[in-house]
Amino acid sequence: MKKIGFLSFGHWADHPAYKTRTAADTLLQSIDLAVAAEEIGLDGAYFRVHHFAAQLGSPFPLLSAIGAKTNTIEIGTGVIDMRYENPLYMVEDAGATDLISGGRLQLGISRGSPEQVIEGWRYFGYEPKENETDAEMGRSKAMEFLDKLNGEGFAEPNPNPMFPNPPGLLRLEPHSEGLRERIWWGAASNATAVWAAENGMHLQSSTLKFDESGKPFHIQQAEQIRFYKEAWKKAGHQREPRVSVSRSIFALVNDQDRAYFGQQGEGSDKFGYIEPEKRAVFGKSYAAEPDQLIKQLAEDEAIQEADTLLLTIPNTLGVDYNVHVLESILTHVAPGLGWR
Repeated sequence: MKKIGFLSFGHWADHPAYKTRTAADTLLQSIDLAVAAEEIGLDGAYFRVHHFAAQLGSPFPLLSAIGAKTNTIEIGTGVIDMRYENPLYMVEDAGATDLISGGRLQLGISRGSPEQVIEGWRYFGYEPKENETDAEMGRSKAMEFLDKLNGEGFAEPNPNPMFPNPPGLLRLEPHSEGLRERIWWGAASNATAVWAAENGMHLQSSTLKFDESGKPFHIQQAEQIRFYKEAWKKAGHQREPRVSVSRSIFALVNDQDRAYFGQQGEGSDKFGYIEPEKRAVFGKSYAAEPDQLIKQLAEDEAIQEADTLLLTIPNTLGVDYNVHVLESILTHVAPGLGWR
């Protein structure tokens, strides 16, 4: 059985075809969609994080609001760019969000991807150390974040504090027990997937990864997942790893679906460059009648290797249509694949 969630990019624009004309529209509709997704039996509500863009940039207020209005659905990110983050402040935000949700936070982090502005993290007051790349800076911040999530004291207490201190060194508060074990790493390469496993993080693999063999996307992604699982086993972790893959999947069950996505069914993988000298492979979208989708998805090796599937949604089309998109997968596709 697979967990099935949605992944929203959280776009908004003053466009006549959009239901999300403003940031407020996107934020409030994201909450409503998560509530509705829980009601129809979806397992997760995840959100992309991008800065300097008309998208969701600060996930913790949104995730806290969703956590307060839902009861069972997992809430998370895919992913937070650690180059922009203060790891200690993030520990506090994440801890509070997890406590509000009753321990349902599944936090996806990463070193980040190309952004809207050049070296945007510098505007946030961060820059790599001497001889350190921005990717290394992101991974270093991730390690500090993981360390502080353990809840061990590290700060020297004031001998004359405003309020009484417990004995010993102080930790960040609020501390949420168990959150350290629910951190995911967004990996674009086999090597970073292995690194994530070695450091006890779950794996998020999206519809894009660096091209490391020229093979079809789903085969390369399946190989990445197998490398990850083997590294996890070698590391000797005493808990089970989780792996999510994201896909654009649309079941064409009515004329509106066919009008929106009927032309995407003949898509294929694409190869290109998102960074200089780094060739990437982009996975295809799936759009077909439910019986065809079942056959196509059964042949996707990476989906078979993963335990969690995140469905990328067209959030600009509004809550009602996206509930229909998700419910169509749960009703007409998931049972045929043994996921429900």
